[in-house]
Amino acid sequence: MTARVGDHAPLGVFDSGLGGLTVVRALRNAFPNESLIYLGDTARVPYGTRSPETIVRYARACARVLVERGVKALVVACNTVSAIALDLLRAELDLPVLGVVEPGALSAVRALERWVARAGRVPDDSRPLRIGVLGTASTIASGAYPRAVARLSTRYEVVGQAAPLLVPLVEEGWTDGEVPRLVVRRYVEPRIDPGPRGPVPGCTHYPLLESVITEVAADLAGTPVPVVDSAVATAEAVGEALREARIPGAPLTTDARLEIFVTDRPQSFTGVAQRFLGADLGSVEQIDLVSS
Repeated sequence: MTARVGDHAPLGVFDSGLGGLTVVRALRNAFPNESLIYLGDTARVPYGTRSPETIVRYARACARVLVERGVKALVVACNTVSAIALDLLRAELDLPVLGVVEPGALSAVRALERWVARAGRVPDDSRPLRIGVLGTASTIASGAYPRAVARLSTRYEVVGQAAPLLVPLVEEGWTDGEVPRLVVRRYVEPRIDPGPRGPVPGCTHYPLLESVITEVAADLAGTPVPVVDSAVATAEAVGEALREARIPGAPLTTDARLEIFVTDRPQSFTGVAQRFLGADLGSVEQIDLVSS
């Protein structure tokens, strides 16, 4: 599949549903002159419980829709697809393809290195520094985060925890209060202990729970713990690609636009999605992936 690449072409972003809008929000904040097309596959959400073969099939369909609309780069704003299908999409598509796992891993390593530089380590502490990952069952089972961290440094041990209840909490708007704190604690507690540790939210829904995750992790560790926002980390990776001209940047005078497509229930998507984007969505169009 080949894209019509040009400076004014939009960036394409897709996810299984709502969560990728946190990446869209980070991209709009960082690059207000860049146009964006977002596709949420709301008819087939969630991806996190699907087989790898099904996830690959869904990812190809979403990518095809965005490539046909002339995007100049593809941002896979889904940890599950990034973990399982990213290399395949890169091989098949004639345009830059970025995921959320590699930027999240890099951001986690850098955050933990800063933590260690400030706090130091106990000299007789022989335990490895740990990076905790909360994610979907498929993301955790894929081992994508351990592999991504290992490519950056062998100093760190990655421990994963599937956290399926966090997605519906966010989509219901329960991002603060006792219920999300109890749920986050249930997932974080087995994966954290005193000392330098850093949770990585391994799902693009989770940045909306960042304050709760930060609070709970610090309470359990007995010290402030760096928590990585994978959406911001992904926007930083896109910024690096723009600076290096791997993605052609839009002129500063460009009148940027945002187009949003979903595969089911655009009305209910619009109501919930404003919390993710932090702004008015405008119109949301429903499309059929099979016929697109």
